[in-house]
Amino acid sequence: MERWSTLDENVRFPIGHFEPNLKLSNEDRIHIIRQIPEITKTLREITQYLNDEQRCTPYRNGGWTITQIVHHLADNDMNAYIIFKRALTEDEPVASSYREDLWASLHDYRNTPIEDSILLMEILHKRFLTLLHGLHPDRFRRKLQTEVLGTISLDIALQRFVWHGQHHIAQIKSCITSQRW
Repeated sequence: MERWSTLDENVRFPIGHFEPNLKLSNEDRIHIIRQIPEITKTLREITQYLNDEQRCTPYRNGGWTITQIVHHLADNDMNAYIIFKRALTEDEPVASSYREDLWASLHDYRNTPIEDSILLMEILHKRFLTLLHGLHPDRFRRKLQTEVLGTISLDIALQRFVWHGQHHIAQIKSCITSQRW
């Protein structure tokens, strides 16, 4: 039984669970920031030739479809951007949670082309990059509170932002590979 749960865990978390670098250097931070534009570039590349049936395929049994993952990424990135800005302007704001599962069941996830969410993310990431490039390194020590990770610095929030995109891209890639598309 343990073998199956490990396999399922590897499918759910193909790049592993989030592990923050607690001693991020400025060079490390710059490297992470440079990965942000790659998220939408890679999403577009891996999804552009998928047909409707393929986009509606769950990445694993009981998991979200590729379409739901892409729309979730846009929703998540909007929320992450807002809490990041709040952490720059408020003292340790609380990141409000939302029911990702219920959001993924709403009709906009089924009826909106995934390209719309990729475009939304591209524009949002441009804004985020403008914000990030204008910050003094000390500002990344500011904190916010999350339900999952507790109190974290903006350095950790930035790492989580990029990890989250890469995590879901890996899920889509694993689906494409396992389906032999």
